[in-house]
Amino acid sequence: MKNLMAVFILLTFLSCNHSTIDKKAEGEKLMQLSKEWSQAAATGDVEKTVAYWAENAVMFSAAHEPLNGKQAIRQMVEESFKIPGFKISWQPSQVEVCESGDMAYILEDAQILLTDSSGKPIVINNKAVTIWRRQADGSWKNVVDISTPKP
Repeated sequence: MKNLMAVFILLTFLSCNHSTIDKKAEGEKLMQLSKEWSQAAATGDVEKTVAYWAENAVMFSAAHEPLNGKQAIRQMVEESFKIPGFKISWQPSQVEVCESGDMAYILEDAQILLTDSSGKPIVINNKAVTIWRRQADGSWKNVVDISTPKP
């Protein structure tokens, strides 16, 4: 009976001693990750840019039909980087990490630069929401990417 009581106390202690997520620290990591991703995209490096999306990511934008999966997103990134004058950048403005610490979203302000057929610059300002999921290895990957033109 003494052993049973010791096991019960130990199990109770272990179940109450679960680690909590530091939402603020995780949010700061994600804000930095978003900035690093923007810097990678600014280089025009397809592999570095695509590395931030999960294999099953989904992308929604006014520019094209929804893209399902990393391969479809990779193709869009490759085509975009070939457009004359194409540049993309964004700045995260707000992050929210869920209580469990395995999902988060970031609000971002994005800018796309292009040139028209006469060489005149075109600037597209977007608002974006990116949804992130913590992976089994503890890293974060983008799973949903939504972008829409600013009014």
